[in-house]
Amino acid sequence: MDNGNSESRVVCVGGGGSSESGLCRISSSSSSSSSIKQVSPVRTSGGGGGSRNTSPLGRGGLRNTSPSRQKSIKTKPRGLDEELTVAAFGKATLPDVQMEDSIWAMLPEDLLNEILARVPPFIIFRLRSVCKRWNSILQDTGFLKFHSQVPSHGPCLLTFWKNAQTPQCSVFSLPLKTWYRIPFTFLPQSTFWLVGSSGGLVCFSGLDGLTFKTLVCNPLTQTWRILPSMHYNQQRQLIMVADRNNQSFKIIATNDIYNDKSLPTEVYDSKSDKWSLHQIMPAVNLCSSKMAYCDSRLYLETLSPLGLMMYRLDTGCWEHIPAKFPRSLLDGYLVAGTQKRLFLVGRIGLYSTLQCMRIWELDHTKILWAEISRMPPKYFRTLLRLSAERFECFGQDNLICFTSWNQGKSLLYDVDKKVWSWIGGCALQSYNSQVCFYEPRFDASIH
Repeated sequence: MDNGNSESRVVCVGGGGSSESGLCRISSSSSSSSSIKQVSPVRTSGGGGGSRNTSPLGRGGLRNTSPSRQKSIKTKPRGLDEELTVAAFGKATLPDVQMEDSIWAMLPEDLLNEILARVPPFIIFRLRSVCKRWNSILQDTGFLKFHSQVPSHGPCLLTFWKNAQTPQCSVFSLPLKTWYRIPFTFLPQSTFWLVGSSGGLVCFSGLDGLTFKTLVCNPLTQTWRILPSMHYNQQRQLIMVADRNNQSFKIIATNDIYNDKSLPTEVYDSKSDKWSLHQIMPAVNLCSSKMAYCDSRLYLETLSPLGLMMYRLDTGCWEHIPAKFPRSLLDGYLVAGTQKRLFLVGRIGLYSTLQCMRIWELDHTKILWAEISRMPPKYFRTLLRLSAERFECFGQDNLICFTSWNQGKSLLYDVDKKVWSWIGGCALQSYNSQVCFYEPRFDASIH
């Protein structure tokens, strides 16, 4: 990840059935603008000669005979579209390795499961088309056991939007720097919006008629279920917390989304499959609807009383933290980091020419916000071209992601490495897309 000049490539791989290969390239140049250009689909020959290559690489009478020329691989994954371009500029072509079928066919079951468990989750879908045995790998208890023991794939960005009322989802893998399209047609056709993600599960909420419902799903296994109704049928602010050690998750419902009623805090526990009532949050006026969860505590910004409201999940009680906000703070977002780290992200400045984006960290001992970083002016001007333009901010594992309504890309900041980088792609260009961090896991259970 370089400083502001990240490179991302996107290729949409379509299915067969059309006269064209269904392969299109969408590439992003290595500039700060990260503009995405779409190239016409490339026709591939069906076995006979005489087909014309209309790719820009073959125009002008130039023929690239270098062994390091760019190669495009057409795949048809099972249930998952990979948006990828394989580029091999400057790399020597390696000879194909001959693999003896008789040897690999005798591979022990445990060793095979351990190997497949270390394969990136998105690649598993491609491997499922190899044979019937690998196609049923997601239901194999031995594979899921090894998969739960290997390190996480790493953070990803999940984008969710609706196209003609059809749910759409794409995931950007930060370790692989690749977009993957995940089908979301398995979800019911209701008005749901994205709440967030934790431990490989994704949470949605919305109205089904006059009933407020909460839905939890695993995008990789394509499983989902609607949770039991809460005690109070009101639209609530929700946050999901998963516990991998106990193979369970909890959902915390705070105040009413319109903040016009004082409702008890409700907590859903997947172990008991029911909601429990807890203390009413004593805050009078919320400063922001954004919440952050870290170290078994939920934090919200409030104006009355001024500071933070903290909800302890173990006791079910609220506490007030008198942490005063920085002066001239226009808008602030709470972002959870690793361990006990809690960040505040927001704009400072009364005039558009003097505005800047800053990041603070809460000092739990002194109960004050200490500035740790500032967004460079060139990134700030690109992210927010107008002083009144809105932006969204969320984080995970000391990574902070910025999105704005008029941008087709996101800005990522690594708190530990102090590195800024752009993330571009077609999945971020939808004006109504919702984005959150996501950890892909096959062993995440919805029950």
